[in-house]
Amino acid sequence: MHIGTPLSPSATKVMLLGSGELGKEIAIALQRFGVEVVAVDRYANAPGHQVAHRAHVIAMTDGAALRRLVEQERPQLIVPEIEAIATDALVDVERLGIARVVPTARAVQLTMNREGVRRLAAEDLALPTSPYRFADSQEALEEAIETTPGIGYPCVVKPVMSSSGKGQTVVRSKADVAAAWQYAESAARMRGSHVIVEGFIDFDYEITLLTVRAADEYGEVQTHFCEPVGHRQVNGDYVESWQPHPMSAAALAAARDIALRMTTELGGRGIFGVELFVKGDRVWFSEVSPRPHDTGLVTMATQAQSEFELHARAILGLPVDVRLRAPGASAVIYGGLEARGIRYDDVAHALAVPESDLRLFGKPEAYKKRRMGVALATGCDIAEARERAMECARRVKPRA
Repeated sequence: MHIGTPLSPSATKVMLLGSGELGKEIAIALQRFGVEVVAVDRYANAPGHQVAHRAHVIAMTDGAALRRLVEQERPQLIVPEIEAIATDALVDVERLGIARVVPTARAVQLTMNREGVRRLAAEDLALPTSPYRFADSQEALEEAIETTPGIGYPCVVKPVMSSSGKGQTVVRSKADVAAAWQYAESAARMRGSHVIVEGFIDFDYEITLLTVRAADEYGEVQTHFCEPVGHRQVNGDYVESWQPHPMSAAALAAARDIALRMTTELGGRGIFGVELFVKGDRVWFSEVSPRPHDTGLVTMATQAQSEFELHARAILGLPVDVRLRAPGASAVIYGGLEARGIRYDDVAHALAVPESDLRLFGKPEAYKKRRMGVALATGCDIAEARERAMECARRVKPRA
């Protein structure tokens, strides 16, 4: 694939569907290669809007509006950054040859909700997963928990479609079911969707295995694995991550096998965030995102090429390098308040932490638990890096 000149007839044009903090970094990585970037989101002045050549605000779940915008802009590549997209429209766009969807329209459609990807993993690929059922009402959820072999209490309830793990609850008794159903409903990307309930796996830890499908010098797609990313979640939302997470050789081999089988089935080129549970040498598939992953923000400090650079290179047909440079960690900076146009105090104090860095996303509106930035740090090992990243994040003070 050639690369042209932005804002000219030769331009290589990419449309980002979703322009949050991950989309912003993808846009920056693409622009370093002279790609013309069109950023789309559901609200104005999203982080990716601020660094793109052009920005649009539309409801991306509106198939007709999405199709009109694609026909207006005529990008060569469409790069989804979120799940809440009218994927039927993308399937039509790809089928008609209007644009190539990254990694493929089918992959985006299958992974837009947890039902599609879980059925693919467990039923089609026979990957190890937790026992699961889907439910479309509180009563059906209760029945699924109590009658499905391998579920019972405790279990995990999630919306089939939500962002960054929101809406997830560990249900420990029948008394928790109503609250879990209501929380999943409130956090779902689309009203009226159902939930997935999973048997609780007593895992030792969970990882994200960033898996890259990129062309080699002969044009053949090869699969590359980054070092495993460990992470800690609260209510299903990541609050810190680190790389590399130590694993046994057997567990790492099993994780790579699962990731290879899943990403090969999804096809295309680009980076995939494959989430896995690990206990000893045993590994279970959890979820997959066909795009950079929030826990992978740590790679901006740890790797020769971050997950965003890897994604940009892979979709442009360029060589990739997944080498780890140093152990590192990331820690989330929350808004802590509800206000528009906030400021950040003590940034210099935060960056005085050794080997630290910051990414402030520039979101126009803060909420108490909205992710507004991330602290990054490296160290002699992951323990030192985690301590530095958390201290750096703690020092940043969002103010109204």
